[in-house]
Amino acid sequence: MSDYNPRTDTGIPTEPVGSLPRPAKLQAAYADYDAGKISKEDLEKEQEAAVKDSIERFEATGSPIISDGEQRWSSFATYPITDTLAGTGLAPNLAPGGQFFAIFADGHGRQLPKLTGGPLKYNYYAADTLAKSLPYAHKPMKQAVIAPSMLALLYPLKDPVPGYSREEFEEDIVQECVTDIRKCFEAGAARVSIDFTEGRLATREDPRNPWTGAGLLPHFIELNNRVLANFSDEERRKIGLHTCPGGDRDSVHSADVPYNNLLPEMFKINAGYFLIQLASERDKDSVYESIGQHSREDQMCYIGVTVTQSPRPESAQEICDAIVRAADFIPKERLGTTDDCGFSPFSIDEKPNHGSPDYAREIAFQKIASRVEGTRMAAEKLGVG
Repeated sequence: MSDYNPRTDTGIPTEPVGSLPRPAKLQAAYADYDAGKISKEDLEKEQEAAVKDSIERFEATGSPIISDGEQRWSSFATYPITDTLAGTGLAPNLAPGGQFFAIFADGHGRQLPKLTGGPLKYNYYAADTLAKSLPYAHKPMKQAVIAPSMLALLYPLKDPVPGYSREEFEEDIVQECVTDIRKCFEAGAARVSIDFTEGRLATREDPRNPWTGAGLLPHFIELNNRVLANFSDEERRKIGLHTCPGGDRDSVHSADVPYNNLLPEMFKINAGYFLIQLASERDKDSVYESIGQHSREDQMCYIGVTVTQSPRPESAQEICDAIVRAADFIPKERLGTTDDCGFSPFSIDEKPNHGSPDYAREIAFQKIASRVEGTRMAAEKLGVG
């Protein structure tokens, strides 16, 4: 594992979630690849160019740790099992037409593949793309991975899969997630975070999406802890967990769900740190208070300080002020900062609030630069470092 110290550059640790908007040219290449108009090699050339640009511009923000923006991935949720959102390159024992992961506030949905048999094995691991990106980087890199609780939704809610029990399936996804994390550290990741956007959604009780009313949150907590039980205390300090109410096409899926439906349970997950959407919350103080009340002394709390669906760049001063306010509720020694969500978790994302994915990309880097500077300012004001 890397010996990266997250306090060295900014006093208070700061870290991205993972994704960046894909350039319009790359999004067009994904569509052309699905349509059979270009080859896999042509798609990979556009992915590589977007990764190189992402890393160069990420480093220019001053961020002490960076990602490659997930430019080579179909999405944050499906990267291990399919090449594209349209289903090109699906892993064995999967077919199109599974459950909706989420139905968003603007009415669009994102659907998962359907499990047809066993075993479920990854086509790719996150480390496969990380290893390609690391040679471009001059700063430590983090890597996000998908939670076993998201992949659990591949299994039908009610109907069993012939010859492949839910118990067998869940043991497979737990072990695949453990492998995913270990391979990231072996490849050179300084930090690994688990994407857990389904956590808040699990209490949504949306009749259009039956799994959200099935009381799955306790089971999701259990699945993630089964993964983390495979790591030592020292390793878990470098493994985070991200929660948000979604962030696709500048829309959300569960922002109206009370945060306290999730937070007391979420901190039962034995992760070393948490990346917590917060900047877009209307009542921030109540969330700060809940985090301070329910998080443990061995858990770092990275609060979201940039709204990833908004084209308005936050100033460094307003970010600093938010952090200082959070320190009234959360011990300053356990505070960190992040963005509310990945800036574009899906490879095809028009970013309608921004007008274009290319403009959204420009704004994302401005927000990251403000997050870094605002975090440094707050650390000086709070005497943390």
